[in-house]
Parts: sequence; structure tokens; C-alpha cells
Amino acid sequence: MKKLSPIRIGRHVVGEGQPTYIISEVGSNFDGDLGRAKHLADISKDIGADAYKIQNFTAPKIVSQKGFSGLKVAFQAKWDKPVVEVYKNAEFPREWLEELSAHCKKIGIDFFSSPYDAEAVDMLEDINVPAHKIGSGEIDNLPFLALVARTKKPIIVGVGAATMKEIESAVKTIRKAGNEKIVLLQCVTNYPAPMRDSNINAMVTLRDTFGVQVGYSDHTVGPQSGGDDPLDGITVPLGAVALGGCMIEKHFTDDRKRKGPDHPFAMDIPAFSQMVKSIRALETALGDGQKKLMPSEKQTVIIQRRGVYAKEAIEKGEKLSSGKIEYLRPAVSLRPGDVGTIIGKRAKRAVDAGEPLSAKDFK
Repeated sequence: MKKLSPIRIGRHVVGEGQPTYIISEVGSNFDGDLGRAKHLADISKDIGADAYKIQNFTAPKIVSQKGFSGLKVAFQAKWDKPVVEVYKNAEFPREWLEELSAHCKKIGIDFFSSPYDAEAVDMLEDINVPAHKIGSGEIDNLPFLALVARTKKPIIVGVGAATMKEIESAVKTIRKAGNEKIVLLQCVTNYPAPMRDSNINAMVTLRDTFGVQVGYSDHTVGPQSGGDDPLDGITVPLGAVALGGCMIEKHFTDDRKRKGPDHPFAMDIPAFSQMVKSIRALETALGDGQKKLMPSEKQTVIIQRRGVYAKEAIEKGEKLSSGKIEYLRPAVSLRPGDVGTIIGKRAKRAVDAGEPLSAKDFK
């Protein structure tokens, strides 16, 4: 497979051989409070996230009140308020964008957003975000994809509930707009998402098919949050990183019990922190792919390998036969594969039974 070009996002280089880029998605978990949004950014930085992300939409520009009248399906069926009202309450006030961006810059964490209309894109460009994230629901909104792509910023595209044909159209649209800085995130658009539907291998298919960087936007959680991951939402991210994903996005909150649509399926502080630590440990364990003797094995190889030993006493001048030797641990002598260098040769000295043999002992 052709090596993919890395992509720079803010302070980080994203791609093969680079540390996984980990995004803390706060969604609506700021609960209408700018101070709380800053606080969640602080925590995200402290527990190891590389980026802090929100969503930029206004209810009238993203949902139809008439269209949702009497319609509540999938995860929205659990909402106790009308869909339009939930979206309205989850809006991030756009007049806060500059201040939150400045705060993230101050604490050293990348800040960007998922825009859902042209005005949001313009405002995010005004504060010079390092990338744009396209939510899975916009995968076939090709005019909007072209608009965002023309910013020339890295464009991160969620592909939840999308077909390969839809993804192909999206990638072509972005490339036609002159943007090659694409990251596709495999995703299951349900909250929480069941483990059986995760299909991490589809991420590899996306990379190989479209020749772009890939990662995973994951919504799995543990049983205490209504999901079925025994590792509390960490299994899928680890699998994605092991298969070459360069980016992981997870929803984050400091308290899953708070009211709001995004809190229940978000990772809390202990889970997110453990995910980051586990990913960093996995990166170390993955290595460079070259099979070689590792530093920690250099002594172990001696005690576990076999050497050539005298099975019985050998007199000086005696011609060595195979019946006079045996192979035993540790490998402090000639190795079994080199025994041909001494068989049939005469001993330079008398050798006691049990002694290790070396080439210098024979003429």
C-alpha cells in the first residue's frame, strides 16, 4: 500500500508513525455555560486529549419543526422533550467561539468544531481553527462539503450510516474542491453504539479504497451507561489504533448523570483518561514492525536456547562423532546449527562429560 502523506492539525502531525490524535468531543455537555465549556477544555487537556471539539448549529438551520412533528425514532425516542427543543437547548452561542478558542490556545489544546451551515464555517475560519469536522449526517450534503473543503483546512469526515458509494461521492467532492487533507472516521451512528456493529475493519477498507488517513469516531460505552463494552468504551479505540487508525474521537463529560442528550453515552474523566493511557501504551507496544532481538531478550535468549555439550568424556586427539554430543540449555557454547564445524575433527584437549563445546576445542 502506498504510504499516505501526514496531515498537520494545529500542534500535531497526524498519520502513520505519529501518535494517535485524540479528540475530546464535548457535544452539548457544556450545558449552556461558557465557564463550564472552558472547564471541560481544561480537563480534556489534563487527561491527555490533543483536541477539544464542539458543534456549531442553530436549531432552525439544522432541523425542521414540522418534519419532526410526531417523529421520534432511534436514540431520539428516549428524549423527553420535542426534538427541536432539544437542539435549541444544545446550541453553542456563536458569540462565545472566539473566547473559547482563545482559552484552548492558552492551555495548549487544539480547538475546532463541526459546522452545520455556511455562517458557522465563516465564523470558525475567522478564528482560524486548524481543521473542520463534518458530522456523519452531512455525508451526502455535497454542496456543503465543497464549501468546507474550499477552506483548504484538514477536513475530518464521519461516515456513520454511510454507504461506500456515498463516501466515494463525498471524497470526490472534497478533492474536486482542491483539498487532499482528508481523514475519514469510521463510525456507528447510534448512541450508544452496540459493540457488534463497530466493524473496525471497515476503517481499513476506507484507507485502502480511498487512499486517505482514517480513524474512528466511537460511541460505545460500558454497561453502567447502557452499552455493552466490558472496557467502558475503550475496546473499539484500541482496536482502531492497532489496525492503523491515526485519530480517535470520543464524547466527553465530567459527569454522566447530568441532564442532557450527550451526557449518558459520553466518557467520564476516569474512562477517558484510561483510554488515553491505554492508547499510548499500545502505541509503544506496536513497535516499528521490524522483527529483531529486543534489548529485554538479550539475556533470556541465552538461558532458553540450547548449546552443544559433551555427552561423555572426549580424549585429546579423539575424532568427534555425533554420538558424543548433546544439546542442552543454556546456550553458552557452540549452537546446534554450527555443530557441523566440529563433527569429524580431533579434540585439541581432553573434554569432560557435560562440558560445553566450542570450535576452538577442535582441530
